[in-house]
Amino acid sequence: MMSSVKANMEPPVEKKEEKKAVSDVGAWAMNIISSVGIIMANKQVMSKGGYDFRFATTLTAFHFAVTAGVGYVSSAMGYSVSKHVPFKDLFLFSLVSNTSIVSMNLSLMLNSVGFYQIAKLSMIPTVSILEWIIHNKNYTREVKISIFIVMIGVGVCTVTDVSVNLKGFLAAVTAVISTSLQQIYIGALQKKHSCGSFELLSKTAPIQAASLIILGPYVDYFLNGRNILDYSYSIGAVMFILLSCVLAVFCNISQYLCIGRFSAVTFQVLGHMKTVCVLLLGWILFDSVLTGKNLMGMFMAIVGMITYSWAVEFAKAQAAKAASVKTVEPNASEEEVSSLLKGDLELGKSDKY
Repeated sequence: MMSSVKANMEPPVEKKEEKKAVSDVGAWAMNIISSVGIIMANKQVMSKGGYDFRFATTLTAFHFAVTAGVGYVSSAMGYSVSKHVPFKDLFLFSLVSNTSIVSMNLSLMLNSVGFYQIAKLSMIPTVSILEWIIHNKNYTREVKISIFIVMIGVGVCTVTDVSVNLKGFLAAVTAVISTSLQQIYIGALQKKHSCGSFELLSKTAPIQAASLIILGPYVDYFLNGRNILDYSYSIGAVMFILLSCVLAVFCNISQYLCIGRFSAVTFQVLGHMKTVCVLLLGWILFDSVLTGKNLMGMFMAIVGMITYSWAVEFAKAQAAKAASVKTVEPNASEEEVSSLLKGDLELGKSDKY
């Protein structure tokens, strides 16, 4: 009787796992495609050979404004449910996120490309350390080794000239810490308020859009000495700016989806697949030089990402095995059983928050 019930229960569980795996792959695919697409679109928008719209912070404000508009329309038409999130949490998140955006632009302007890439690579260990401090999260030896391989691989294929100055170093440190906190904060807020990725994005996007539209032109003027009001818009420039905004909507949604489903560390590690894709597309579309050093670095990064995926799944399997071995002794008293169950419940509460 019990075996027949178990047999009936297994297929739905397997089907649920398959569905989750497909949706996880879909979230990653959306993030990689939209992120690579927006990099290519922004290259056309901001490069001198393109439309020379060098107002990165203001462009980001446009991205969040369009994202906020999509969220409002979705909520008004009943496609998404709006849950209450305290304004304090939304404001703090927006402050951290905007600090990340501004400091990233400053880091890119003040530092060499090589040091900027090193700063981006340092986000992986930074996120790991912050999650260990904030959430008491530990990582297995296999996960640490795979992260190291990814960092070396991406470093080999992207880092070239490295020069640093005090202002650039401070901007890079601020960018790394604020971006790492922002990505951890996304997952924490979703769990804390039991809201979906799109719901949270719909609430944070208007605050970020409003603040960056006010702040953006001043930051951009400081960065490149040009006033956005003096820019001459062409039809092509407007079309590519709109394309960038549409891609940004998918990029923002997929980022919240990925971090909500996985973790900030996983998002950082597997997110370097975008770097590999950008290098390949630059070689295919823009005649960029692809050296043997680049290819070796790409290969190492891909091996590291595959190893990381295996290491994470192996760690989950080991944890599940350890949990199944932990059983209550047959001769335990009623009070001991009650005490053990209470301890498990308390542990579940602490994990949740």
